Amino acid sequence: MSVTYDDKPWLRQYDPGVPHEVAIPSTPLPAFLTSSAQKYPNQTAIIFKGRRITYRELDAQTDAVAAALAANGFKKGDRAVIYMANTPQFVISYYGVLKAGGIVIATNPLYTERELEHQLTDCGAETVFVMSSFYNLLKRVQKTGHTNVKRIIVTNVKEYFPSVLRLLFTLTMEKKGGHQVTLEAGDVWFKDFVATGRGVPKPNVDLTAEDMALLQYTGGTTGLSKGAIALHRNLASNSLMVKSWLTDLRDGQEVILTAIPLFHSYGMVTAMNLAIAIAGTMVIIVDPRNLQDVLESIGKYNVTIFPGVPAMYIAINNNADVASGKYSLKSIRACVSGSAPLLLETKRKFEELSGAKLVEGYGLTEAHVVTHANPIYGENRPGIGLPFPNIAARIVDPEDGDKVLPVGEVGELIVKGPNIMAGYWQMPTETANTVRDGWLYTGDIARMDEDGFFFIEDRKKDLIIAGGYNVYPREVEEVLASHPDVQEVAVAGVADPRRGETVKAWVVKKPGAKITEQELIEWSKTQLAKYKYPRLIEFRDELPRTTVGKVLKRELVRQDKEKAG
Repeated sequence: MSVTYDDKPWLRQYDPGVPHEVAIPSTPLPAFLTSSAQKYPNQTAIIFKGRRITYRELDAQTDAVAAALAANGFKKGDRAVIYMANTPQFVISYYGVLKAGGIVIATNPLYTERELEHQLTDCGAETVFVMSSFYNLLKRVQKTGHTNVKRIIVTNVKEYFPSVLRLLFTLTMEKKGGHQVTLEAGDVWFKDFVATGRGVPKPNVDLTAEDMALLQYTGGTTGLSKGAIALHRNLASNSLMVKSWLTDLRDGQEVILTAIPLFHSYGMVTAMNLAIAIAGTMVIIVDPRNLQDVLESIGKYNVTIFPGVPAMYIAINNNADVASGKYSLKSIRACVSGSAPLLLETKRKFEELSGAKLVEGYGLTEAHVVTHANPIYGENRPGIGLPFPNIAARIVDPEDGDKVLPVGEVGELIVKGPNIMAGYWQMPTETANTVRDGWLYTGDIARMDEDGFFFIEDRKKDLIIAGGYNVYPREVEEVLASHPDVQEVAVAGVADPRRGETVKAWVVKKPGAKITEQELIEWSKTQLAKYKYPRLIEFRDELPRTTVGKVLKRELVRQDKEKAG
């Protein structure tokens, strides 16, 4: 008898110790912090530029933010925007807002005025926690009169630096980096705001696991960004799913590299919320592109868990100082890669350099956040791996979403579980199209093998139809990435008068590589079917990316179209 999705064949592939289901939390997300502070009050919660903050201190400071908010009229259900890079202030603001019964909106620091205005207008937030380097842009948006923003709390990145580094920053970097600002009347500095809440009882909010915790806006690459609603239960349950997947986690002992952006749900759950759930230490990195900071922090603080994106692992793989042994990666045990496909060569080389396990995971904002991953210690296959505990998954016909396809066939991946969003903020039609009978329609084209491993073939909208044949860019990328002269690659379809669409690859060569575009095309002909190999190759110094490391293929296609006229 052939296997079905309802059989959940993936359960048989779990690492020993991974439960088939985790208990769904009945308490709101801040209960993680309260519990960790009670059990491990002196454990370091955050390391930031050498400054250490204990769980007792973190709990007290988030209580102070909650009390200060309540004293300023903030009520349960009110929204608050956090407009910051990775800093202790982000963590403190996030949990402070939640303790006050509020709903967090974590905003991308790279947003333009137009994008920020849309998000502020859409969510209706009156309160914004902002880094001083973004303050002037926020004020310009506020003065348009299109938002409800009334309360602005401003922090300088140096505020939680150690004292010597803070002084050096003031003297050398502050003004140049746009961090030095003069607040307008009514706005307040973060340190002063927190001070008003110290010693004041935190608000007594009747908060449950079913209350709203987060509006996480999608990237907006298909139009205006949408706010995916997360309940406390969604975020807490996914943190516990990730915890269960990493079977050798030790409460109060792990050190988690917190370099991926916390404003993104992937960093929020797998770095921040997971760390707090297990009383781990977050080593917070402001800029994940600062490879020296990343590498020095791994060695100095003996990082054990490293959630990241492929671009980070690729950069480390190609770093001469890592190859020479200047930086050690040996403390790392496990890495889960997300936000973009992890190519096999990237995984192989990083594992060889570090001795750690690096596995590909999969998730999306609407799932808050991870739904699949390869086993940490068991068999890995070149795809997104197995559904997490508590997750149901199946493949359906992309055109007729109700028709479940036989195992092995390619179609749209849909998932169901306690982490799936409650819907899109004020978008009932979009919600009804995306979540049907509890199933989240991911828009990703995938298949499942008989053992329960899932493989993303591509985004439904990224499928290339060349001369009537379906071409999945992921396959072409894997082949090109295996060439010894190729460091990174992105593949997409571009207009072609004869074939409708044709396959184009944008390639970053390894340093010193001499291969020509035509030579790479000729080589690819020996590796791919005639209709699949790239007719066009363009060499680039780097590929355009989102702030979380995902390659912007649509931007590459747009540039190609513009060039063609």
